[in-house]
Amino acid sequence: MFASLENLIDREDINKAWGNIEENIKISVKDSLGLYNLKQHKPWLDKVCLRILDQRKKVKIQRLQDPSQCYVDNISNVRLEASRHFRNKKKEYLKAKIDELETNSKIENIRDLYRGINDF
Repeated sequence: MFASLENLIDREDINKAWGNIEENIKISVKDSLGLYNLKQHKPWLDKVCLRILDQRKKVKIQRLQDPSQCYVDNISNVRLEASRHFRNKKKEYLKAKIDELETNSKIENIRDLYRGINDF
């Protein structure tokens, strides 16, 4: 494999060859080990929250482009609303999770109870 790299002269050919090697390694690792799905750390984050994040990002960009007083007030209001929305969403999620744990405790579903506790 490396002997074929020594015969390459052009820099683009070398980059292309290393790209092919990298892809082959990724494919073989994926086939042998499989993919690891990352755990979602914020399950309460939904489409509305993502929309609010985008809106907050746009307001920040506007503020950087034009630092007038109206944008300072606007960014403060948007940040306040976003924080309030995220806090309420997280509170609802945690309340639902606690209710689920309580239900598992009452019906003596110990396995799901401990799984839920470990998720916290």
